[in-house]
Amino acid sequence: MSQKTLLITGAAGFVGHHMVEHILKNTDFTIIGIDSLSYSGSLERLRDIQIDPFHHPRFTHMGYDFRQPAGPNLIKELAAVTHILHMGAESHVDRSITDPMSFVTANVVGTTNMLELARGLPHLELFVYFSTDEVFGPVPLEPLYPGHKETAVHNPKNPYAATKSAGEQMVTAFSNTYSLPCIITRQMNIFGERQHPEKFIPKVIRSVLDGTIVPIHATPDKTQAGMRHYIHARNVADAHVFLFTQQPWLKADSEYVESYHIVGEREVDNLLLAQMIASFVHDLAPAQGLHAQDLNYEMVDFHSSRPGHDLRYALDGGKMRMLGWQPPKTFEDSLQKTVAWSLSHPQWLETLSGS
Repeated sequence: MSQKTLLITGAAGFVGHHMVEHILKNTDFTIIGIDSLSYSGSLERLRDIQIDPFHHPRFTHMGYDFRQPAGPNLIKELAAVTHILHMGAESHVDRSITDPMSFVTANVVGTTNMLELARGLPHLELFVYFSTDEVFGPVPLEPLYPGHKETAVHNPKNPYAATKSAGEQMVTAFSNTYSLPCIITRQMNIFGERQHPEKFIPKVIRSVLDGTIVPIHATPDKTQAGMRHYIHARNVADAHVFLFTQQPWLKADSEYVESYHIVGEREVDNLLLAQMIASFVHDLAPAQGLHAQDLNYEMVDFHSSRPGHDLRYALDGGKMRMLGWQPPKTFEDSLQKTVAWSLSHPQWLETLSGS
């Protein structure tokens, strides 16, 4: 088959809808989007980027909850699928600490259901498992300490990370047992337009507008904020298009499932990030008729009270750089663009619409 059909789980989620938009603009793929439309998924994201979920020439929305096994009729309906990008997951660390079993159901059982579905597709060329830096656990706060390479040992520190790690193991097992063509991509902290308002960057934008306190996760002595690599969702999507195009796993001399780390070009601590956001809000708010307040923050020893949260994660992005990929947009440009968009679309800072 020459026509490529990509099945994306979590297509109405924050990263998923950016992935849909970027792939439609930069490839000739047809996309089938699957989403259970839980608290973090909304078809309004797709409508907001002018994609009608039910009347689009290259995108079709399908309501399927992959926590349930796919029946034979569904597998038959998806027979044209050539690629699967399994992005759908429960991904909030706090929620995983409160309710770990729901994460097992979504991220382990759900991934296994998607792998079983994949086995039934006659034209499948690739199954991509969208994973996270958190499977490896934290690294020391010293910025010079290198990030984890693709072959590092998993050491998850919270139920969310553990279930994503278990999902990776199921992908590897299905590849080894059934010769299912699979790769794994791991990402770091992703931001961008239409992110859920509970996430850090939308929270800071909102707090600078209304003067509320922003908690900054820090060391026990409250002198050093936690650190992260941040990357815009469209950069993440660009990396996946690069992989689909280059197919480097076909040239890899490895008996293992190939994995790829998609990393932003700059690491920042969360206090500096909050200060950068506040500066952009101050510069950009007047044009929207908005008044910006001073950044009001509090350093919080969150790790001691919630031990599932780690102060620094880091991935080594050298493998993707060696293959020739780098983020098309810089961190600062992406952040400024996100702040500007959020100020002109304040409804996305307050609530997340349903389906």
